[in-house]
Formats: sequence, C-alpha cells, structure tokens
Amino acid sequence: MTARRDRFVHWQLGWMLATVLVLVVLDALSLELFFLCSLIGLLVVTELTTPVNVAPAWRARLPWLIAIGLIAFAVLVVRRVLHIVPSEVMPV
Repeated sequence: MTARRDRFVHWQLGWMLATVLVLVVLDALSLELFFLCSLIGLLVVTELTTPVNVAPAWRARLPWLIAIGLIAFAVLVVRRVLHIVPSEVMPV
C-alpha cells in the first residue's frame, strides 16, 4: 500500500469509528444511520484526500464504490418513504 492509500484508509476507518461512538452515545445506533454517516464520510474523505496533480490508479475505483453507495442510499430512502406513506395514498 502506498502512503496516500494508507492515509485514505485510516481517515475512513477513523470516521467510521467516530460515527459508531457518536451514535452509541446518542443511543441512535442503527445500520441505516451508520451506513449513511459512513457514506458521507467516504465522500468527505475522498474529497479531502484528492491529489492535485496525479491521480493514483487505486482512486479510479472510488467512483464505482461511491455510485454503489448512492444507489444503496436511494434504495433505503425509497423503503423508508414507502414505510411512512399510508397504503391508501400509494396507487396499486
């Protein structure tokens, strides 16, 4: 692993650990909230660690990971909306 990749992984793991700790302290730990906060962390860490001149080859895979995360987020939002909206409102 390169130093930049190590730094990226450490920042992401730190973000995820901090997320778990904050959610536990707030008594709000759930898989959905952890996923959402981790996805936000991935976006933030990706943006903050973007190299200025040359993009390493391993960073070419990050947009795929982000896209999968955003699709999963969209699925969670749709599931939550369908759960909240009464069945009388939804067309059959």
